Amino acid sequence: MAAQLMKRRLTAIFAADVAGYSRLMAADEEGTLARLRVHREMVIDPQIKNYGGRIIKTTGDGILVEFASAVDAVRCAVDIQTAMAERSATEPQDKCLNLRVGINVGDVIVEGGDLYGHGVNVAARLEALAEPGGICVSDRVHEDVQGKLNIPFEHMGDCQLKNIARPVQVYRVRLTGAAGRPALPLPDRPSIAVLPFTNMSGDPEQEYFADGMVEEIITALSRMRWLFVIARNSSFTYKGRSVDVKQVGRELGVRYVLEGGVRRAANRVRITAQLIDASNGAHLWADRFEGALDDIFDLQDQVTEKAIGAIAPRLEQAEIERAKRKPTGSLDAYDYFLRGTAKFHQWNLEPSEQALQLFYKAIEVDPDFSLAYGMAAWCYVRHKLNHWTTGRLQDTSEAARLARQAVELGRDNAGALATGGFSLAYVTGDLDEAASFVDRALMLDPNLASGWSFSGWLRIGLGEPEMALDHFTRSMRLSPLDPFMFVAQNGVAFVHFLAGRYSEASSWAGKALREKSNYHPALRLLAASNALAEQPERVEQAMARLRQLDPTLRISDLRGLLLLRRPEDVAKYREGLRKAGLPE
Repeated sequence: MAAQLMKRRLTAIFAADVAGYSRLMAADEEGTLARLRVHREMVIDPQIKNYGGRIIKTTGDGILVEFASAVDAVRCAVDIQTAMAERSATEPQDKCLNLRVGINVGDVIVEGGDLYGHGVNVAARLEALAEPGGICVSDRVHEDVQGKLNIPFEHMGDCQLKNIARPVQVYRVRLTGAAGRPALPLPDRPSIAVLPFTNMSGDPEQEYFADGMVEEIITALSRMRWLFVIARNSSFTYKGRSVDVKQVGRELGVRYVLEGGVRRAANRVRITAQLIDASNGAHLWADRFEGALDDIFDLQDQVTEKAIGAIAPRLEQAEIERAKRKPTGSLDAYDYFLRGTAKFHQWNLEPSEQALQLFYKAIEVDPDFSLAYGMAAWCYVRHKLNHWTTGRLQDTSEAARLARQAVELGRDNAGALATGGFSLAYVTGDLDEAASFVDRALMLDPNLASGWSFSGWLRIGLGEPEMALDHFTRSMRLSPLDPFMFVAQNGVAFVHFLAGRYSEASSWAGKALREKSNYHPALRLLAASNALAEQPERVEQAMARLRQLDPTLRISDLRGLLLLRRPEDVAKYREGLRKAGLPE
């Protein structure tokens, strides 16, 4: 009799839960519940309703939904993950809620308002297989959406799912934009990303110390010409996140990942590190280093040498010795420098002024600290580029002094040559001299992403747009998740602008502004591009935002903001902004 009453139907099942939910609850129970409630009300439930889904049940952090079609289920999942990623971008990384979604199409048993059966079980197992922020689907779902959705998939092969008798062909949705990024191809040489080391001291004030440890390792590894090293700014986008190294490898396009932790107590420090093959998650090497705080540079050398030795045992000893060179012998100066760098990366007026003070303190402790001079000079340049018109940062003679000190003291320091050289271009106007310093920096460290970006801007100024485009492309590839990506993106926009490709210029400037909405150079270029492309509505939007940020800006102010040697390039830029409505 029961069998006669049992109903079955074919349906699309969407299963989701919050990755790391137990950890989040243990750290902040009430806050986690509140954030999940907001995400449900603002994102998840509205999208499910929008695509005609029916919520079957919720279980704490989990949700089971039925859709009439696989197409609607996948569309809903992609929109939810995209919106979740955008909301999470404004939250502290250790508090972000990341969903995992599994989707299957199958025959299910209907009992009251609930669903049971093999089709539901497969969806639940696919959800467990998905990465945080990711979506996994069965081959049946993949087949149903082919030709109907412009969404890329990655075949994961036949997977043996827990408590599912037969293997299931699984596909991963390759999200783009805020929700995720397509896998990058591996370079033609060994490649590595060094993730932020975990600060295990329990003291938030020591966070910068762990960060500085990683930066030193990245710098040392970057000097190995045969090795492709992801820049610090992209590696640090994973800071505070629980990540799958396989995902890191795909997103950054590297074969190896180095991760670890730093514990500092009183005058002693312990560093743990492990090298992982990102293609399969295999541990290639792990070690622990411990010593007195005054031996920190020696410990950095040990970690760097061991990591390099694990990747390429035949590495020449001369390259290892070169990688040991340190920017300063003073731990106090280094401490000020790290604090200044942390402030500098916030890209706002007040933190920039604070960063400058900290770089000055580093220089006071160690007057030969070349990179501190370069970063201090760069503070002045950033202030000028953004037309911030208050404070001591308008003193171009002081900026020139700092930049000169950086390149003179740092003849063998790629970072000092790059920042000092680029800064010189803005305060002295000598593009050839500035380019020579940046070129030397790239000879010393071909993995210096910021150096390639600086070089791109200098090549624009020198009237070499194609070379500039190549250098911006290199910079973005070396640091694909860089928080400062907008600088290189705006460089690409400027190349297109000077070539008369105003639509492409507008598109790239728009990308830069999506990364940093208050970036003045991109706003100016967006307005000029749209003005010359005869797009009045877009011009007005850009100019309204520019006036809001900088109501005093005039065309006469542009003289100090441009690095353009060719008169026709200057004329085109002025013409665009004049046509956009910028006053003389």
